Amino acid sequence: MEDGGVIEHKAYARIGLLGNPSDVYFGRTISFSLANFWASVKLQPSSGDLTIQPHPTHDLVCFNSINHLVNRLQNEGYYGGVRLLMALCKIFYKYCKDNEIKLHGGNFTLSYDTNIPRQTGLSGSSAIVCAALSCLLDFYKVRHLVKVDVRPNLILDAEKELGIVAGLQDRVAQVYGGLVYMDFRKEHMDKWGYGMYAPMDISLLPPLYLIYAENPSDSGKVHSTVRKRWLDGDEFIISTMNKVSDIALEGRDVLLEKNYSKLAALMNQNFDLRRVMFGDDALGSMNIEMVEVARRVGAASKFTGAEEQSSHSAPMGLHKLSALRMLARSGFCNSKSNRCANFSKQFGSSKPFF
Repeated sequence: MEDGGVIEHKAYARIGLLGNPSDVYFGRTISFSLANFWASVKLQPSSGDLTIQPHPTHDLVCFNSINHLVNRLQNEGYYGGVRLLMALCKIFYKYCKDNEIKLHGGNFTLSYDTNIPRQTGLSGSSAIVCAALSCLLDFYKVRHLVKVDVRPNLILDAEKELGIVAGLQDRVAQVYGGLVYMDFRKEHMDKWGYGMYAPMDISLLPPLYLIYAENPSDSGKVHSTVRKRWLDGDEFIISTMNKVSDIALEGRDVLLEKNYSKLAALMNQNFDLRRVMFGDDALGSMNIEMVEVARRVGAASKFTGAEEQSSHSAPMGLHKLSALRMLARSGFCNSKSNRCANFSKQFGSSKPFF
């Protein structure tokens, strides 16, 4: 969106529907962008310096007391979005230089805002970077020179610059928008550097609901060894991760058929396979409880992505929805650390966009 030279773009939170976390193991996934939560970035052309503007809340550096400072760090961590915008500018410039894409002169001010709950596994960081990339593409008028397939890689590279470990799944969903089937098979990744992405009709999705924790510091405390075991050729991890990948392949047909009872079974299977590989200590007791809360009322449930601080559910019936809402609001609460689960209203996918 442009208004008097100002460029502004949104990127939405991401839900991993099926197949996660196999995207970082040359697998397949189905994900969609979540219209309820988003990050927005604004680019204001400037005749002066290039400025990255800190957010008044997320990049807070002035506090009314040491208690305020400590509470803020405990709830939101040490980092805001400024470092994400700076890293993206560096990666974007380097990509254009390496690919002989000429950038015109002129500076700008970048600012951002977001309502994506922090540390909930909804890809809030990559949403900021994705929205910023869209602003840069339009400011420099090079959108036609940077392939859509490549853009998720640029977003991931910016995050890797900051030591963030992740896969392409989230960034693909946010770049494409809507519902996307992804195939990260090794042969294609080795040849092209990105996967095969197929947008799907968002009307294929059933009603889905989201449970997340406000201050999810109880995520898994034990570092998972799954990645190392996979790299070392552990047959159990490799075969189980392949099963997770196959769930997305089967799920694509299930969605096209709108077979939602089978979809629910695949969601549950996805989580169960992941739990066997990673173990309860790595996943975290509160995260597991979010899934089990939904299952107690007969709803299917699984984690939203590679991180474990939220789950999405398919209640399949108003009576289950009412029971799930009641459990999430009153029964799932850790009073010691004031971490009550939030139960979102039915959420919807954002429309596809490039």
